[in-house]
Amino acid sequence: MDRRRWVGAVLLGALTLGSAAAAQAPLLANLDPLTGPRSRLSKDWLGQVPLPSRTEILVLAGHADSQGIGGAGTAGAAVDLAGAAPMQPGIRDELYWNLLTAKAVVALGQQRGLAIRFYEPPLRTIANADDPRTNWSVGKAHAEAGGYALEIHYDAYGPDGVGSGLIPPLHRPPSRLDESLAIAFGPYPLLYRNGLGAPRRGIAILEIGKLEGSLEAALRNPRSRDAAIAAIAERVVSALQQGLEPTGLAQEPAGVAISPPPDGGRSAPQASRPSTNPGGE
Repeated sequence: MDRRRWVGAVLLGALTLGSAAAAQAPLLANLDPLTGPRSRLSKDWLGQVPLPSRTEILVLAGHADSQGIGGAGTAGAAVDLAGAAPMQPGIRDELYWNLLTAKAVVALGQQRGLAIRFYEPPLRTIANADDPRTNWSVGKAHAEAGGYALEIHYDAYGPDGVGSGLIPPLHRPPSRLDESLAIAFGPYPLLYRNGLGAPRRGIAILEIGKLEGSLEAALRNPRSRDAAIAAIAERVVSALQQGLEPTGLAQEPAGVAISPPPDGGRSAPQASRPSTNPGGE
């Protein structure tokens, strides 16, 4: 069986089982059977600061307030390369999956007893990043009040994307919650691209995976969509739970240098809003 068919078979098995364990750890180096390639950028931080177990977690859907302007998010490989119809007219596919994933994470987290909620901006296009209704403004206020703000993203496809991983917030030293998410999804450097807008406002960015290949196919296929979203939500919520546990967290060794961003990234703003997605549009 060739590599592609093997990874596909593993993915199908994980989705069929619908278990957290099947989606927890990559089976190939830097390649997860569900979420695809993980970030290969150097990890130059270690999350050691404990957070209270009842820390309030605010979950945001990346690009929920920047449609039609710079920083709208990636359309995904299926739309851009294969000519597929967008999942919902008027918004990028990334936002479509960001919303579904963020809501699934919050629903599962509440079932598990986490102090977690979701914020959705009232408008899909808010040109002023400092408008009090934006993800950035609401997330910044939540972080300043002592909560943990987490913005869900899917990364760009092809060479413009990096892969799954966590970009920690920059308003305080990295926490054990940051470390737990990085163990589950992979790490980005602390000052990735000199510090993106969300982390500079105290909001962690979690890249679920590049919107391409097996991950995008699993999301777009109605037969596997619910199981894929559920498996991703399980991984996120499990990492949140572990990061808030008072008994400690197994640590991975920190790197020593920041790797440069990959060439060809689409990080420059297209209009008045800079991108919050390191690989997005």
